[in-house]
Amino acid sequence: MTQLFTVHPQNPQPRLLKQACQLIDQGGLVAIPTDSSYAVVAHLDDKAAADSLRRIRGLDARHHLTVLCRDLAEIGHFARVDNRQYRFLKMATPGPWTFILEATREVPRRVSHPSRKTIGIRIPNNQVALDLLETMGSPLISTTLIPEGEEHPLNDADEIAQRYGHQLAAVIDGGACPFEPTTVIDLTGSEPEIVRRGQGDLAALGLD
Repeated sequence: MTQLFTVHPQNPQPRLLKQACQLIDQGGLVAIPTDSSYAVVAHLDDKAAADSLRRIRGLDARHHLTVLCRDLAEIGHFARVDNRQYRFLKMATPGPWTFILEATREVPRRVSHPSRKTIGIRIPNNQVALDLLETMGSPLISTTLIPEGEEHPLNDADEIAQRYGHQLAAVIDGGACPFEPTTVIDLTGSEPEIVRRGQGDLAALGLD
């Protein structure tokens, strides 16, 4: 059964985050709060966990999974970033944005797009998510928790635990999240391209 870890949204208890990280290390999927709805995360190097992430959402291999990073330096380890892209990322992060970038060889092939060799990258502006990443000491792969066949993400920890009791190792309850997924921006072209509109003020990035 899914474990429910109730944490303080601004000062999450390290003991509970360590327990969640142990479950992730063992191949488990964990639902976490972010600045744009709840997401499901897994270990970056775990093939079975990546397959489970896609299965829980009903996604095929062409759908980008997202690498959650702690900072810009970590992004540079997993994505090729030129000076123009770096300036844009520095302005926009952390925040409710997912950026499509060219993946480096550090990204497992099963995580990147099979034909484009691109990857989704984001730095969430949520203390629980950031502290979990810090406790892990490495990035996590993730996907927004939108139930298969539905349009809207989930943002209630108890409902998530009830609906996915046999698919998730744990849910970290950090309170309700915004009821909207990230805005996805493709940075691989000559100009930023909005792939999906969601959470966040595009005007603040000069895109609206």
